[in-house]
Amino acid sequence: MRIVQVCPWFHPHVGGVESHVASLSRELVRRGHDVTVVTSRYDRSLPEREEWDGIHVLRARTFAIWLRTPVAPATKAVLAGLEADVAHAHSPPPLTAYYAARACERRRLPLVITAHCDLEVPSVFGPLAESAYRRTLEPATLRRATKLVVTTSTYAATSRAVWRYNPEVIPNAVDLRRYRPDIDGRTVRERHGLQADEPIVLSVGRMVPHKGLENLVEAAQHVPYARFLLVGGGPEANSLHRLAARLGVTDRFVFAGQVGGDVLPAYFAACDVFVLPSVSRLEAFGIVALEAMATGKPVVVSDIPGVREVITDGKEGLIADAVNPEDLALKIRTLLADDKKRAVMGRAGRETVERSYSIEAIVDRFEKVYTEAIGTVPA
Repeated sequence: MRIVQVCPWFHPHVGGVESHVASLSRELVRRGHDVTVVTSRYDRSLPEREEWDGIHVLRARTFAIWLRTPVAPATKAVLAGLEADVAHAHSPPPLTAYYAARACERRRLPLVITAHCDLEVPSVFGPLAESAYRRTLEPATLRRATKLVVTTSTYAATSRAVWRYNPEVIPNAVDLRRYRPDIDGRTVRERHGLQADEPIVLSVGRMVPHKGLENLVEAAQHVPYARFLLVGGGPEANSLHRLAARLGVTDRFVFAGQVGGDVLPAYFAACDVFVLPSVSRLEAFGIVALEAMATGKPVVVSDIPGVREVITDGKEGLIADAVNPEDLALKIRTLLADDKKRAVMGRAGRETVERSYSIEAIVDRFEKVYTEAIGTVPA
């Protein structure tokens, strides 16, 4: 098939959806499909066209970034000029999927949309913008989808946006060849001056409000014997540094910044416990928790829709109350105190990922969705 993935951000931008689209596209290419990613040219230094890991990448002219959303109506023109059998758009941010929906409708091109999470706008005008979007662009986008996909059943059951469309649930995937329990994390510990016997708590993600990293910094006060390794960058980095200083835990935090995908597996391997402290519906899945599980690490995740569905509490890890640093600290201490429990949970996490979240199994399901979508649109 000739498949077009349409997403607001893509390589070299780092994020969960970008990681998902990259993994999905690589596996589709490996199976012999022709894959093009259409995305925003959010940085003018990026080329309009390039080949990346066997994927054709086309970047549409972008006028602005508004509330973390690329404004790139040229996406429609890019899609109009492509030979394709099916398009697969990813949302949010919302505008890119809307452009794809309009272009596909004009071309009678089947369109699959994955709604990764609900829209939340981090602004004083956020509620007004969200309300306007739900009344206008959101239904105008979703009703044009040939197939609608969400990543978890709890998100499908609790999202006002997708209830009426009977979405299909296909989770995000993890590449089990890249994330494995046999990866050596010693080089990461050495790079950041972490001792071999020092308990390490890891979190990976963009430093933005919905990730809840301030709760992890506060939780560190109650886990005085552990070091905390934070991977990622973003607008909240400076405020997290200041919070750590104010709470007197700066010496127990390592801010590693953004890390390349080729070395990221070693960061998971270097930790004893992985934590995903997200607090918002913008985090509807949490692919980094899967990557930790694939590396054989126990996880602590927030009790919010979608995220909590990745694990069974007490099996692959523990579920902590959202926006509750004390409970988060309790769950971290519980795991750090029991070597055997961590090992058992790590093995269970790997087994869960192998059974339900491998990239091969997920692409099998998307190939079926694409074929059905193509068959639904009249020739």
